[in-house]
Amino acid sequence: MLTAVFGLSSALIFGAADFFGGLASKRISPIRVTAVSAVAGFVVLLVGLLIIPGEWSWSAVLLGGLSGVAGALAIVLLYGCLAIGPMSILSPLTALVSAFVPLTVGLLRGEQLPFFGYVGIGLALVAVVLVGFVREENAARPNLKGLLMALGSGLMIGVFLVVIDLTPDDSGLVPLVANRAVNASIMFAVVGVLAVVAVRSRNSVSEPTGMLKRGWRGGVWIAAGAGLIDAVANALMLLGLRIGDLSVMSVLVALYPAGTIILAAIVLRERVTAGQVAGLVLALAAAALLALA
Repeated sequence: MLTAVFGLSSALIFGAADFFGGLASKRISPIRVTAVSAVAGFVVLLVGLLIIPGEWSWSAVLLGGLSGVAGALAIVLLYGCLAIGPMSILSPLTALVSAFVPLTVGLLRGEQLPFFGYVGIGLALVAVVLVGFVREENAARPNLKGLLMALGSGLMIGVFLVVIDLTPDDSGLVPLVANRAVNASIMFAVVGVLAVVAVRSRNSVSEPTGMLKRGWRGGVWIAAGAGLIDAVANALMLLGLRIGDLSVMSVLVALYPAGTIILAAIVLRERVTAGQVAGLVLALAAAALLALA
């Protein structure tokens, strides 16, 4: 029961973090958003250690750091494939792969569910596709590069879940602190490299002006808020993994687009399609079945 609650809650909160990250990306670049949110999440998780303390060990720090590398790669590949498009295909493909990888690992490790639990997993996977599908007018077929980047992003998200699940049970939030430290370091290194490239190409003069016009200070604060929300989602996900199965948590966490479309409908008045509504209903049904399992 608690596993399903933690899984669905973390998915919805991950979706909220993506929503605010998307808003921030309209004011500053997605890479900068990721770097700022990583630092904000790192600070929040450090404070969280006072509430959920854990034992510092080499395995907790090492595995947490490795998950940070996987997370950084997943984000870069995700932004890359969504930029290529079409998002209507590549976004749900990424979410689906991110669920299948840890689901397969969990089942191979011997995790077992009653029959209706597997039915719930099946419904959740269908819901992932329906919720993540965004209709695009005149959308082109995805090219090989976009497909490979989407598969790579989903794989890295799956690896992140598997590695975090391997961390010691007594480590508390320590692995997530290591995750954010490594993630932030990588993303700020990327920002630095891009800045050097911009200077060398003599585009650095025009870039700050554009950022000021778009209200970059507001973008930084929104990105920091997204990092805070993302840290909460990660903490709930880790707690769910501690008490439940990797196979169950993986498919529930993959429902993260649900949080994004709900907020987009409420805040931005974006229209929710019939397919997405069906996906949300299936997600709730799947969560109920997995809670019973």
